[in-house]
Amino acid sequence: MAAENRIANITLDEKSVIRRSPQVEHERKVAIFDLLDENEFSLKDGAAGPYSLHLRIEENRLIFDVRLEDDSGLAEVTLPTSTFRRTVKDYFMICDSYFEAIKTKTPSQIEAIDMARRGLHNEGAELLKERMEDRVEMDRQTARRLFTLVCVLHIRA
Repeated sequence: MAAENRIANITLDEKSVIRRSPQVEHERKVAIFDLLDENEFSLKDGAAGPYSLHLRIEENRLIFDVRLEDDSGLAEVTLPTSTFRRTVKDYFMICDSYFEAIKTKTPSQIEAIDMARRGLHNEGAELLKERMEDRVEMDRQTARRLFTLVCVLHIRA
């Protein structure tokens, strides 16, 4: 992919999130940092980037609002949140188990839970990539980081 086909800025709609745990806030920061540092993302039908991506949930829809860096709109990719509901729920459950395991479990038990956590994360990233493939081209790492941010948007206190 060409160097201009990347996300240069990302914004999450914070209106839907009331509070986050320190672990989730850390994951959000890391995902955004890593995503902006290295990603491959381009619209299949539209202008080349670099892009400014605004993520939000609105009326049970996940909206990827893709804009140019000057904030002029290019495209909105909309997906039903129900597509991700089960994967996100399972991912949060296994993350909770992982954080609890760190406190009391053996290294091999922690590793087993972490493998399951990574597996669910990969599953969510692949689902996201598949659902967007008609409109957006992205690499696996970009899909993984975007799935992390999708999870953050699903948090409601």
